[in-house]
Amino acid sequence: MEPGQTLGIVEILGIAASVSLLAGWRLYLVVLATGLAMRSGYVPLPDHLASLSVLANPWVLGVAAIGTLAEFFADKVMWLDSLWDTVHTIIRPVGGALLALAIVDPSDPAMQVVAFLLGGGGALLAHGGKAGVRAVVNTSPEPVSNAVVSTGEDVVTAGLLWVVYQYPVAAAGVAAVLLAAAIGLVLMLRRLVKGLFGRGKEKSSPSGGGGRPQG
Repeated sequence: MEPGQTLGIVEILGIAASVSLLAGWRLYLVVLATGLAMRSGYVPLPDHLASLSVLANPWVLGVAAIGTLAEFFADKVMWLDSLWDTVHTIIRPVGGALLALAIVDPSDPAMQVVAFLLGGGGALLAHGGKAGVRAVVNTSPEPVSNAVVSTGEDVVTAGLLWVVYQYPVAAAGVAAVLLAAAIGLVLMLRRLVKGLFGRGKEKSSPSGGGGRPQG
């Protein structure tokens, strides 16, 4: 992305949606990576996104770095990751909503309200899919599943964030893929939970002609 580059509405909404959805996975990493990229000049944001420059503030970077480090380790320990996700059920959606709010045009209040609501909703959806998948992974008997899945989330989040800022024209496509993945995960988890409860009811129901014996 070139400094001073003018973004169209599709690119702006694509960046806002992508950042919000990624925040549902890794809020602290999104804030830290964006702030470091701007501070180093590696990803020079256009004038329209100047409000995101607050992420390059040393205090913001410090807090984001601590959060990223804590999440990096907590997210790779069985059941501790689910506890971490539970604590962040409110934090990630609020963070995603605020990031989306900072990206859209501040002179358009209606668009800001829409961005805040959709950003928070998108982050909550992504968070729900992630948290559900990790709860399922925790049932695996072997110990490396958490670390493998968590590392994959780290790499995908950082890589897609770079793509979104470096190639804004691709942001809408990235957002569509992330949204489809989040919805797919939620539906898959819904079917899984429904199947588990269905099997539980079958086991608890009486089998055969379970009437009282005739005297």
